[in-house]
Amino acid sequence: MGEQNARLNVSSAGDVTVVELTDRKILDEINITEIGRQLNALMPETEVPRMVLDFASVSHMSSSALGMLITLHKRIRERKGQLRLCNIQPAIYEVFVITRLNEIFEISQSRDEALKSLN
Repeated sequence: MGEQNARLNVSSAGDVTVVELTDRKILDEINITEIGRQLNALMPETEVPRMVLDFASVSHMSSSALGMLITLHKRIRERKGQLRLCNIQPAIYEVFVITRLNEIFEISQSRDEALKSLN
């Protein structure tokens, strides 16, 4: 699954899917829909999904992008999986705090921390 495309850089660490979001700005409806579609496609049907989303490259995100993340989180939880977010820049993290999404999502400082928290 070393599939490269414009929006996501996907790799794996053991049984964890690591997804680096490559767009600096995740604002556009069409892009958000596409990212959501690609993230859902990464969840294998049988296994319990374990995913880390790395936001290191992202500087701006719209509320629609947050909605897409909430949907993804719900789908992963329905399958008893785990999702971690990491490397969220301060301006975006502030939005998570304001919307109280930091209480829903497990957010780590670094990718390593996120991976450790899944073990």
